[in-house]
Amino acid sequence: MFSWALVFLVVAIIAGVLGLSGIAGMATNIAWILFVVGLVLAIIFFISGRRPPPI
Repeated sequence: MFSWALVFLVVAIIAGVLGLSGIAGMATNIAWILFVVGLVLAIIFFISGRRPPPI
């Protein structure tokens, strides 16, 4: 999840530099959502003592 969030963040930064504000805003929102979901899953796995499956 965090790797995808990082990819969308890089896309947002590149789109922002190129002046594509709509795409940059959408990519930023997707990156934020993926980051929050990944953080929630990491906390749940930490509390329950489970490890995520290997990638």
